[in-house]
Amino acid sequence: MVFIDGYNLKKVFPVRAEAELTTSYVAGNIIDVSDANQLILYVKFTKGLLTSAEIKIEFSADNTTFYQERNSIDALKTHSFNADGNYRLVIPVMEKYVKVSAKGTGTVTDSKMQIDALVGTA
Repeated sequence: MVFIDGYNLKKVFPVRAEAELTTSYVAGNIIDVSDANQLILYVKFTKGLLTSAEIKIEFSADNTTFYQERNSIDALKTHSFNADGNYRLVIPVMEKYVKVSAKGTGTVTDSKMQIDALVGTA
């Protein structure tokens, strides 16, 4: 483990290698967040001809049944990206496993996304 500025950080996990997006959600590597309460996703996005890209995050206690984040009672939560850039998402976690999926909307030509995860306690 690494200690940085009072935080107990584990390591960076590759979730999705840099690759062109598709118009359907594709799940990356499932992340084991045991003994952690914070997940930071580092997203590198190249828009290409896409309208936008989306990431959905799901949580599981048993690595079998996953539950998607929600914005409110009536809406599932997704994280949208409309411009090239490097993005950081901070997600509190209580479950043992996290699955991150990504997709593009529009024409996927020249689009790319890479996702890495930093897991630790704050």
